[in-house]
Amino acid sequence: MTVRTRFAPSPTGYLHVGGARTALFSWAYARHFGGTFVLRIEDTDLERSTPEAVQAIIEGMEWLGLNHDEGPFYQMKRMDRYREVIAQMLANGTAYHCYCTAEEVEAMRERQRAAGDKPRYDGTWRPEEGKTLPAIPEGRKPVVRFRNPVDGDVTWNDVVKGSITISNRELDDLIIARTDGTPTYNFCVAVDDSDMKITHVIRGDDHVNNTPRQINILQAIGAPLPQYGHLPMILGTDGEKLSKRHGAVSVMDYPAQGYLPEAMLNYLGRLGWSHGDDEVFSIEQFTQWFDLDHLTKSPAQFNPEKLDWLNNHYIKQADNARLAGLVRPMMESHGAQFDGAPDLQAVIALMKDRINTLNELGVATMLFYRQPAPEAALLEQHVTDAIRPALAQFAEQLKTAEWTKDALSAVLKETLAAHKLKMPQLAMPLRLLITGQLQTPSIDAVIALFDRDVVLARIAKGL
Repeated sequence: MTVRTRFAPSPTGYLHVGGARTALFSWAYARHFGGTFVLRIEDTDLERSTPEAVQAIIEGMEWLGLNHDEGPFYQMKRMDRYREVIAQMLANGTAYHCYCTAEEVEAMRERQRAAGDKPRYDGTWRPEEGKTLPAIPEGRKPVVRFRNPVDGDVTWNDVVKGSITISNRELDDLIIARTDGTPTYNFCVAVDDSDMKITHVIRGDDHVNNTPRQINILQAIGAPLPQYGHLPMILGTDGEKLSKRHGAVSVMDYPAQGYLPEAMLNYLGRLGWSHGDDEVFSIEQFTQWFDLDHLTKSPAQFNPEKLDWLNNHYIKQADNARLAGLVRPMMESHGAQFDGAPDLQAVIALMKDRINTLNELGVATMLFYRQPAPEAALLEQHVTDAIRPALAQFAEQLKTAEWTKDALSAVLKETLAAHKLKMPQLAMPLRLLITGQLQTPSIDAVIALFDRDVVLARIAKGL
């Protein structure tokens, strides 16, 4: 059997974190077995589906690198196929026309609720042997209902949750085509999974209730059943379902906030799946390891601090040229001046161990690409008459010193010894004068990145 999986989002909004995890698991399972990953856009909800949402989903997939092998297929472009299947079902008796209005069906359900029964369509128009159907109301267009089995159970072995059984008596005859002929969700999904020969359906557990309906439709049209796996939801740090109040939930919020796709993929891979105690792994390793046996039954909790930790790891591992290309546009938007400034890749090499996101990296590196503007109160506190002789000696020795971190460190120590100072007494005023701030990496490493004349000119302003 060739493994064929699918990711089938509805384009009613952004690609959220839960959807991205579903896409990742489906993609990885297909890749693990050398199978096929299908992208399908389920856009039959005409009121809520938008082209912008479709684009947001595709951009999110592209950013994560979850390339599809087939598709994207759009359900709205498959209407002829759905009508063909409905016609076949009407002909073989697995579907029928129903002329009840929505108001009549609601009244029917109200009576059932009042009687303590489960509200459901009562089969008024369902054909049965020896049954006389009502007269067709003049001018009324029918819906098409699926003739769901009335006896027996629907049972499937869910790869996450184990064996699940739903009685057919819990399922009523769902509408598979509206009065205008447009097909409905569960019907389209079943036909698509059949036509696209999907072997494994991996999706969120909010779809568990849809599964028995889709299984019955697949059996009615003579299609083989895929294997189903329903992933528990992702919770926020408060134990509630992940939502906007927990921060970013759209995948494309994460590149905007400075996260690398490999960090996001690594993090999503551990939300509901494990490979021993491994926490850090590449997408290649994940694809090699991924299986359905180690999916967890309990909900996963989204931990922003752990994502930050992973992002820091991948930033430290990343090529400096790549990071420079990612942070430079943001720095330019904040007025960074690159002419005559230190090499950005060298600055990133110095700064990247200290930060969690590219946005933090861009902010941190700005001290090399703008004119320092130290606060007057800080200058008064740190650049004192007592320290100026040491600053003057240090500046004088810089004129002929070898311009390397080690050589500058030696000059710094020599100056400290000559004036009987501790490192912070000289390092703090140097940081203020050269960068405009008190917090920087080691001052000798910072100075080594600047041009000699720039450093001397900035120190001179404090003398």
